[in-house]
Amino acid sequence: MNKIAYWNRLRAAIAARRAQLRFSLRMTAAGLSALLVTQVLSLPLHGLWVVLTAVVVTQMSVGGSLRATVEYIIGTLGGAVYAGAIGLIAPDTTIIAQAIVLALTIGPLAFAAALNPNFRVAPFSAVLVLLLSGQLGEGPVESAITRFWEVALGGAIAIAASLLVFPERAHSLGAQAAARILDRMASVLPKLLAGFTRQLDPKEMGRIQDDIGHAVSAFQDIAAEAKREHLINLTSGPDPAPLARTLLRLRHDFVIIGRAAAPLPEPLVGRLGPLLGRVGVEAGAFLREGATALNMRRSPPPLRAIEACLKDYETAVALLRKEGLTLPLAIEELERLFSVGFVLEQLCRDFIDLARCIQEYAPSSGLKRSP
Repeated sequence: MNKIAYWNRLRAAIAARRAQLRFSLRMTAAGLSALLVTQVLSLPLHGLWVVLTAVVVTQMSVGGSLRATVEYIIGTLGGAVYAGAIGLIAPDTTIIAQAIVLALTIGPLAFAAALNPNFRVAPFSAVLVLLLSGQLGEGPVESAITRFWEVALGGAIAIAASLLVFPERAHSLGAQAAARILDRMASVLPKLLAGFTRQLDPKEMGRIQDDIGHAVSAFQDIAAEAKREHLINLTSGPDPAPLARTLLRLRHDFVIIGRAAAPLPEPLVGRLGPLLGRVGVEAGAFLREGATALNMRRSPPPLRAIEACLKDYETAVALLRKEGLTLPLAIEELERLFSVGFVLEQLCRDFIDLARCIQEYAPSSGLKRSP
């Protein structure tokens, strides 16, 4: 039984790191393939640039590899061309001349890299072109051309490895990442809403908000990679942009709730606290079931329970106002009360958009309205 439990734990650990293991095998295949090609072509320096490029631009998804390859080739082309031109205009015959040439090369390219991330590797490429051309007996122009084609070859090998060796589409990674974000939001939302009935730890809430923010930002990058896959027809899945926008709006809802969260005055907390607790439970359940629906490619869960909770909350607030219990409240307390109602309405609208996005990932076409 101990052996069975051990192997079960091992399989679970491997399954949890499946994407990372596939990525490591993919990058290894790209590096070994690049080395084999360079040996066949007898490239200088054992094909250093080809192997380095193949390893550097291989990313978690095909779309990521495409993006990294394009950026790397653009940066290399810009750096190589500029370094070749500088090398022709100002030959580095002495150490002082070499220092001047390097300064004239690195400075402008570093400025270009600061303006455009596509040129981040341009200074690096330019320095290698200038310093290696003399060592290999090449002129600056010949060195620039050689380096560019080596980088292009390495990029092509990386893309081929991404397509052929355990290919991972950004579209699939995006659905998994979005599901993890929804699971995280499901556990956080009840805690945030509890802030209207009791004092919360500001540091813990800040850490939670930062974690969600980083996760949503990372999903935006995955969505951009998936869009590149769509452009070259590598996947037929839905456009991830609407889901990315919806998650960002949900992130903003959480920020608003967190900023407004402070214990409501009595007797409001006694009347509204249980209702807010119900909203947290039902909204958390919807987010958690939505995460499962994304992973399983199923239709979204219904919104009936959340809509009923919000209607009960609105009714309770209207009754409090009718009884005059809001009249003694300070301006800040009134603002906090009304901000809760506003953000809950916005949260419900964003849940409707989220359901529409989840339905797009389901095999059936068209949004099935939840009964």
